[in-house]
Amino acid sequence: MLTILGFAMIATFLVLIMMKKMSPIAALVLIPALFCVFVGEGAHLGDYVIDGVSSLAPTAAMLMFAIVYFGVMIDVGLFDPIVRAILKFCKADPMRVVVGTALLAAIVSLDGDGSTTFMITVSAMYPLYKRLKMSLVVMTGVAAMANGVMNTLPWGGPTARAATALKVDATDIFVPMIPALAVGLVAVVVLAYVLGLRERRRVGTLTLDEALVREPETETVLVGAGAGAGAVSGGSGARSGASRGAAGGPGEAADGDAGSGGASGDGFQGLDPNRPTLRPKLYWFNALLTVALLTAMIMELLPIPVLFLLGAALALTVNFPHIPDQKARIAAHADNVLNVSGMVFAAAVFTGVLTGTGMVDHMANWLVDTIPDGMGPQMGLVTGLLSLPLTYFMSNDGFYFGVLPVLAEAGQAHGVSTLEIARASIVGQPLHMSSPLVPAVYVLVGMAKVEFGDHTRFVVKWAVLTSLVILAAGILFGII
Repeated sequence: MLTILGFAMIATFLVLIMMKKMSPIAALVLIPALFCVFVGEGAHLGDYVIDGVSSLAPTAAMLMFAIVYFGVMIDVGLFDPIVRAILKFCKADPMRVVVGTALLAAIVSLDGDGSTTFMITVSAMYPLYKRLKMSLVVMTGVAAMANGVMNTLPWGGPTARAATALKVDATDIFVPMIPALAVGLVAVVVLAYVLGLRERRRVGTLTLDEALVREPETETVLVGAGAGAGAVSGGSGARSGASRGAAGGPGEAADGDAGSGGASGDGFQGLDPNRPTLRPKLYWFNALLTVALLTAMIMELLPIPVLFLLGAALALTVNFPHIPDQKARIAAHADNVLNVSGMVFAAAVFTGVLTGTGMVDHMANWLVDTIPDGMGPQMGLVTGLLSLPLTYFMSNDGFYFGVLPVLAEAGQAHGVSTLEIARASIVGQPLHMSSPLVPAVYVLVGMAKVEFGDHTRFVVKWAVLTSLVILAAGILFGII
């Protein structure tokens, strides 16, 4: 019964948000609460929610201060050279823009943190997509898939979890998988090329000058970009005020109305060389601070939330020494912080109920039990296929610490090595990165002003294809 209710809860959630009948934040809270009552565990709802919130609180804190930190770095111009380089490569050609999105997301993903990758990628690419009137779900889909492939790095999370759960070396999992993962990354770039050609046919190709002189948009972007009207409950007035604060200085942080944009309303506001928040004399300080922050994160010198908390405080203090200016920077990014952190805590209700009621355990056991005995020698393939739905509908912790050991035991009973099972378990990450249970995806759709349901409808089929390509390459190369 719990198995059926678990799948029904997930299906109800996905259908409602994809049909835009509920906002994601409302669906993440109300649907699990309703199903908790159906299960007969309504009296324990509070305990489940608190447990879920406690488990995700460090993630929410990390995202809050990461948004402030990278928001400040965008404000002061740290990423302007990256944007200019991408503009030079893309030349206002939609095909190049989409391929550039995939390459940028893959490169930035080397830091191992999805939210960081999405903030930088969207900040760099959003202006071009808006000015060329390209599909924003193409941007979010390609960025999520590229990050999903790169998320398998040993410091990215899934590989480390698999190694810990199965008591093997993360290097022994990752290094042999490099050829298959490289094929997966090539598949993402090829897909970006195909999607880019489709966008080129739809919107045409402009010169960069033509793109820059197009009619002004009503929103500023790149600096102070917040969540879209559909993704979360933020209206255009809130976004306008936040954007104006980012572009127009301390006195304008909260002065917005629904009918006006930021300082100039120009879609390339983030490239404005005269915006008052620029700090060119502090460029190398900010660059070194960012490198040091990412290095410390990779080396795990301190917990990631602590690193971003310290980094945000230092970045604000050095770049904006006056208290009113610091308050203005925080206010400029407040809507994005609130939207993302609110979504994380709403997701905590979903995961808390799914775990606390035992639904997730029953679902996992049912899937494992349905594996035919004749498939035992093919447990590598089975694990790879199961990693797609299970890492989408479950957290990585739930899959790697709860389900993977069971799959590994079944594999060992049929002569399949633990390492093969571990390698197969990471092939579903391109799909996992768009799961409603991944906090970073809300940073992606929020900053891109894309509704989560639209992103889901677009990306799932392509992410599944990318994951299957990695799995097929792993089997072909004899890795799995």
